[in-house]
Amino acid sequence: MRLILAIFLPWLLFFTIGRPFSGIICLILQITLIGWIPAALWAVYSLSQYKTDQKIAASRNAL
Repeated sequence: MRLILAIFLPWLLFFTIGRPFSGIICLILQITLIGWIPAALWAVYSLSQYKTDQKIAASRNAL
């Protein structure tokens, strides 16, 4: 679900993963049609980093 959000509304994804400042910057970038593609790529990359961070945190808590 978040991947679809990252593609169509990249700025909103940043708010769902707890990075509001990046969300505002992404919204400014997304306002231009040329900036939509870099904003979507940035959001997808940030989502993958978020998932990785969550897995690392879960493995640390399991120990």
